[in-house]
Amino acid sequence: MDKYELTKGEGRTKINLSAQYMGNGLIVSIYNENAHLGAVAVGEYDPKEKRASVSVITRLGHKDDVIAQKAAHSISKSTGKPVCVIAGIHVDNITEAEIGEILENTS
Repeated sequence: MDKYELTKGEGRTKINLSAQYMGNGLIVSIYNENAHLGAVAVGEYDPKEKRASVSVITRLGHKDDVIAQKAAHSISKSTGKPVCVIAGIHVDNITEAEIGEILENTS
């Protein structure tokens, strides 16, 4: 299986993305140095309707669903393949500016 890795940002807002194929679908992990299971999103592309739909499961108290949902939708729509995105990003005492940087680094 081919595995792809990307990193964007630096310091407390550095984000990693790891992706690999499982059959014709993709498994994608988006995380930082405090990786964990925060949310899971499954994206599916409907070629007939030319649209992607996403289902999300979020762990209690986590806000990683925003990142997982956006990534699953974008990846499934652009590739036309099913995708499972696992997101887990945690930063202690995060600031509004850092939240903005993380959202930028995950787009």
